[in-house]
This record gives sequence, C-alpha cells and structure tokens, in this order.
Amino acid sequence: MLDVVLLPGEYAVCRLAAGSALRPALWSDLGDGEVVSVSWSSDGVSVICPASRAPAEVETDWRCLRIVGPLGQPVTGTLTALVAPLAEARVNVVAFSTYDTDHVLVPAVRLDEATATLRRAGHRILD
Repeated sequence: MLDVVLLPGEYAVCRLAAGSALRPALWSDLGDGEVVSVSWSSDGVSVICPASRAPAEVETDWRCLRIVGPLGQPVTGTLTALVAPLAEARVNVVAFSTYDTDHVLVPAVRLDEATATLRRAGHRILD
C-alpha cells in the first residue's frame, strides 16, 4: 500500500519547440505542494507545471498525485503500483519522478475514477 497525496489545483503538460527559453516565473516561488518538471531533448521541451504557470496553451487539464515521500533508496515497482491499476481501468497517465518521489498525472475529468481505482488497489489517497 502506498500513501498518495492529491496536489491542489490543475496541472498542465506542455510541449515547446526545441531550444525554447523558459521564464523564471515558471519555477520561482512555488507554493506548498507545487511541482514543476522540465525535460529538454533535441525534439523539444516538455513542461509539467501548475496550469496557472503554463508557458503554452494546453488542451487537457490534469490533476497530480504524488507518492508521499521521500522514498529513500530506489524502490522497485513503486511507480508500477500506481500506473498498472490505472492502465487496467483505461485511465490515461503521465508519470514523472523527482529525486525524492514519483508523480502521476491523470485527466482532471477522470480524477474520481482514478482515485477510486487506486483505493481499490489498496492505496490510501490523502487530500
């Protein structure tokens, strides 16, 4: 069983052109529980952030679930324990990790279904 916290507010997943500059307001002064993830590749820049900080228009609003951490040493199967039941329920996910823990985004319109699925899988959802 994992303890999972539902982060406040909606999140955005953005794709920007390769080499795009990001404004510091994207990550500065993060509120309690907020998280921003940026990945650069030759194909483009991917940004996951609170919707209010999104550097581009997005089509889908997401909600962010975070495994209560820090997890400490690498733990095998932690992310799978969340993603597998959601996949079986056909709930789309976007997963990402920080040094301390893992995060899973689910479409905001499917949040109730996603949290019910995770509870049935034995996880505890904390607000």
